[in-house]
Amino acid sequence: MEKLKHVIAKNKILRKIAITLLKVFRSLTYNILFRILPVNDKLILFCSHKGQGFSCNPKALYNEMKYDERYKDFTFVWAFNNLKDNHIDGAINVKYNSVHYFYYLAISKYWFFNAKMPVYYRKKSKQVYLQTWHGTPLKRLAADIEPGDATTFYRSEMSWSDMVKSYMKDSQKYDYMISANGFSSQVFTSAFRLQSGVIIETGYPRNDILVNRSEEYVEELKDQYNIAKNKKVILYAPTWRDNTYDTKGYIFELKVDFNKWREALGDEYVVVYKPHYLIYNTKNKELPADFVYDASHCQDINDLYLMSDIMVTDYSSVFFDYGVLRRPVLFYMYDLEEYRDQLRGFYLDIYKDLPGPILEKEEELLDQIIGIDQVQEEYANRMNTFYQNYCQWNDGKSSKKVLDIIFRQDK
Repeated sequence: MEKLKHVIAKNKILRKIAITLLKVFRSLTYNILFRILPVNDKLILFCSHKGQGFSCNPKALYNEMKYDERYKDFTFVWAFNNLKDNHIDGAINVKYNSVHYFYYLAISKYWFFNAKMPVYYRKKSKQVYLQTWHGTPLKRLAADIEPGDATTFYRSEMSWSDMVKSYMKDSQKYDYMISANGFSSQVFTSAFRLQSGVIIETGYPRNDILVNRSEEYVEELKDQYNIAKNKKVILYAPTWRDNTYDTKGYIFELKVDFNKWREALGDEYVVVYKPHYLIYNTKNKELPADFVYDASHCQDINDLYLMSDIMVTDYSSVFFDYGVLRRPVLFYMYDLEEYRDQLRGFYLDIYKDLPGPILEKEEELLDQIIGIDQVQEEYANRMNTFYQNYCQWNDGKSSKKVLDIIFRQDK
């Protein structure tokens, strides 16, 4: 069996056939259960990033419901890819894409998901699909992407047209979609071609903790992650690239020299490195000990936001959430031309709208970190404008607002 898996992984045609057969099996299994099983009005299925872990907006909503007496009669189900590393007390835990999972998918009254789900999912009219999504977009999404010639998407090498269709098959099922700001409301409506009334403008539940944070909690986090309390913390959180992958998944080539960072920054700083959750090749990197902390397996990036003093990112949406904290952000875009012109493109004018400088050279990035106080002063007005435009709805009560809408209107 292992030899067969190896052969399939190496052979592109066999791999596509295997993937297609697996999809057909899952679709048939789910459709049988879908047809014969009734809906349970007190059952909620949670899934974050297609089973990656206990995180993001679904996590925040679950935590809100768990401690609210109004939902004491509900049964909660969480789906995970890896049940060994994930177990939520107070919930039924199932393996994502298993028969057990399809059973709960078919009978749950409520689906709380934060990413595009497979095209074969069917939803009964009685079921309620809340799409929480997972960030305010800088890079273009779905139908709004303007690809270069012959651009394909994802490891399946899907065409632009097929990629858009896959999004539309999912978005047409949404009963509600959470928006963190007015900009997102416009983008989601366009990118996912949503009908009026689907968007709920509440702010992101996952950002409640950023607003309601305490210094004691941040100290506890630093103890938990073993982060030196006498150092300033730089969070480096780059995103994935659509065109960089192999047979196992998306890969990322680290385009920084952390030894150079340590030499330039001295003993004042430490770095927390958090690659995107879609990137799999995060092991065995030579990261300088006691200077760079590998957070690749951190499920809740909010922990890293709270512990950090500066964010370094590229095209990831993480800086929109980080803006709630009003801390400095530096944009290290070493492949800007390719990313902008060939892969995704942007919604914003990055030279006018971003709350920090765009840097294409590593030396420039280090200079800006060293002079971060001056950078923060220089970009203070832009940060204030950015906060008003993109972060103001995050008032620490978003989880409750979302649940009030869903369970007030759905009776």
